[in-house]
Amino acid sequence: MLELLRIKNLALIDDMELEFHPGLNVLTGESGAGKSFILRALDFIMGEKIKSSLIRPEAEKAVVEAMFVLEEQELILRRELMAESGRSRFFLNDKLSSQEKVQGLREKLLIHTSQHGQQKLLKPGYHGQILDTFLPSSAPLKRRDELLQELNRLAAEKKSLQDRLDKVSEKREYLDFQSEQIEKVAPEQGEEDSLLQKRHDIRVKAQLAETVQKALDTLHSPEYNLKDTFFQLKKSLHIIAEHNSEFASYAQEAENFQAWLDDVDSGLRSTSAHADTAELEAVEARLWKLSQLKRKLNRSLEEILSFQQEIDETISFLDEGGLKLKQLQKQEKKLKDELLKVVDELDALRQDHARQLQVKLEKELSNLGFSQHVSIKFEFSPEEIYPDILENRLRLLWVPNPGQPPQPLDMIASGGELSRFLLALVGLRSEQNLPTLLFDEVDAGIGGTILNQVGKRIQDLAKDRQIILITHWAQLACLAQRHFVVLKSVVDEQTFTLCHSLSPQESRQELARMVGGDKGLELAAELQK
Repeated sequence: MLELLRIKNLALIDDMELEFHPGLNVLTGESGAGKSFILRALDFIMGEKIKSSLIRPEAEKAVVEAMFVLEEQELILRRELMAESGRSRFFLNDKLSSQEKVQGLREKLLIHTSQHGQQKLLKPGYHGQILDTFLPSSAPLKRRDELLQELNRLAAEKKSLQDRLDKVSEKREYLDFQSEQIEKVAPEQGEEDSLLQKRHDIRVKAQLAETVQKALDTLHSPEYNLKDTFFQLKKSLHIIAEHNSEFASYAQEAENFQAWLDDVDSGLRSTSAHADTAELEAVEARLWKLSQLKRKLNRSLEEILSFQQEIDETISFLDEGGLKLKQLQKQEKKLKDELLKVVDELDALRQDHARQLQVKLEKELSNLGFSQHVSIKFEFSPEEIYPDILENRLRLLWVPNPGQPPQPLDMIASGGELSRFLLALVGLRSEQNLPTLLFDEVDAGIGGTILNQVGKRIQDLAKDRQIILITHWAQLACLAQRHFVVLKSVVDEQTFTLCHSLSPQESRQELARMVGGDKGLELAAELQK
């Protein structure tokens, strides 16, 4: 039950506080005064959106607070809408809460019925939701939705994987050919630089060996015969020095140089520098193969190695992707089998409760001015919700008057009939949790005797649950246990929406306004009896 509602800085409302009766509360007032906006504020506090542009100018935030009594305990909800950011915050018993938690309480706290609800009745897709709200448990519905969500996710993953596999498969022959060309040469990381360095080293060795040989040839070849020639020079210098002491130093120096030549000769002979022509040929042959591969593939060696890795990964993906696809198909089959069971369970539940709801609805409608012979029928037709899985979908058929064939509700119902049909549904739906019922002009399109019957039904509902009713009919407003009037007021060139409860005398004045005419007060007094 809603005990108290406070609205601050929202639209034309500056600061409004309303205390409600446990039974029937009625809001009346001129069109455009803001009656529906008060109920909209209740929708806002339960999680629905309101634009930040509706915050009163110069206010930092709009605040809606409500105090409910649920299972004999007070429950205080507050929602704040910030002007600067447009974001809102939820509070439950003065503690920050989540939107999901607050919305989860809605079914126990409020059911809002409006002309918009009547329009939903005209949509065949909504008819199934009507029946589903009367099922004993929402678990099968939740499980069906979870399975459908998972199956759709799997289907998207399968399609994406299959598209990639198809795209790669088209290139498989080309990739295999390229891979074969690379594998024939089998290049290695950094191999080309290593071979180039080795070729350089071998060439340097070859040059060194050639120079050593030239030096040895200079020392020993018949053409130069440097050692033998110098040996003869040394002997001559020694002979001359025996007769001319001035040549003694020359002879000694020649002796030293002879020793140096012997050392050079020994050193050159011991040098291991020599050209390995076989190794050089092997290096050149390998470099040629690498060069040919680069030319064929029009890539550098680093790019070829990277390309080979891509090919390996792609081919591996084809193998692994095929396996993954089979796993997804296996998961899909398992989920489809479970979904089939859930759908069968739902179909059985719906068939069973459709018959029960049919009897209850026909009784409710007959109490709301329909013929005692009014007939309701739930027509089920299969609809594919996932490939190869059919679920029976519902459409409401009815015969409002005897002698007519069953026809779809959305094709033949008038506005007044829809209003009463909606009232009947809400009355049945609220039997379990007894939430507060919000009726926003649910009496549209009806009048006369039918209006009295609707009023009688609303009175009956208000005996064990709270109702907040917006109406333009005095015949309904007079039934209020607490009557509120909503009006606009202009103060200092600013417009405000005001709402306050009425005393019996003030209520009579409001009823007179609603009835209109010179005899409005007399009729209002008659209605209040």
